[in-house]
Amino acid sequence: MTEHNTLSVEETLAALRAVGEATRLRLVALLAESELTVKDATAILGQSQPRISRHLKLLTEAGLILRFPEGSWVYYRLADGAAGEFARDLVGRVTTSDPVLSADRERFQAIRKAKAEEAAAYFADKASTWDTERSLHAADSDVERALLRVLGDKPFQSFLDLGTGTGRLLELLSDRYVSALGVDASHDMLAVARANLSRIGLNHAQVRHGDIYALNVPPRSFDVVAIHQVLHFLDDPARALAEAARALRPGGRLLIIDFAPHELEFLRDSHAHRRLGFGHDQMRRWIEALDLEMEQVTDIAPQTDQENKLTVTLWLARDPRIVTDLPVADPTREVA
Repeated sequence: MTEHNTLSVEETLAALRAVGEATRLRLVALLAESELTVKDATAILGQSQPRISRHLKLLTEAGLILRFPEGSWVYYRLADGAAGEFARDLVGRVTTSDPVLSADRERFQAIRKAKAEEAAAYFADKASTWDTERSLHAADSDVERALLRVLGDKPFQSFLDLGTGTGRLLELLSDRYVSALGVDASHDMLAVARANLSRIGLNHAQVRHGDIYALNVPPRSFDVVAIHQVLHFLDDPARALAEAARALRPGGRLLIIDFAPHELEFLRDSHAHRRLGFGHDQMRRWIEALDLEMEQVTDIAPQTDQENKLTVTLWLARDPRIVTDLPVADPTREVA
């Protein structure tokens, strides 16, 4: 084991002292599955906000978890490196049948479900005017020009658009790919997308209902995977990125388009945003954790005379694996 994957005796004792308490062990067990806010943890554990905050502070000071302020919210996740691995290994050795931890997981899943339903209701209400409304937050024409520039002119075989919405990317890139699949969790959005694709006669792309956290596509089956203005609606962006990476062929590219960090809190309530943008360092950590290589980062700033307009960032990553002569999976085939 290399030195950077180990803890000193002092660090190990600090970690053991921090996690050696019932509430803090429950928090670490939850954080081993996903990021959490204090509000989420309070609802799951049924304890007061000051008490939860104190426990999270102790875990942070011990180096087991990291704290990420985002507007008026703060997200917590397990630390990187040896401390995070120590916490995951510890949780992995605790029986999954423990009634307290099982109840915590059930409440956590209920919160996730409620948030997903809230977002679905929002999309259902906004489907018919989605492209117009999205333009209120970013200069789509500038973003699309940058997107085309980043991907280059070279055609590719297969394209996967996650959170396809109204199918705009399927249309924009239609002369670049041989076949494409758009996936979305909203039936209303998919109805609009199908109508749009039919209207322009786009026959080499299809759309399908699906879960971005559990894609029903074969692994290693797409040359380009895009996640366009989707991650800020999700409670667990890293999990969605892992699914996207799973779908990449060796040498394939992952294109992420989303907002840079901002302070527009009203977007949480009015537009169902869960995250107020993503920083370069945060995205790079997620990408490198998936064994992908970040190739390019492009920031598109709003016009200076436009208030409440957000900077949009494009991140382009590549799967560094070498293409082999293994059989190529049909990317549009559903996985049983």
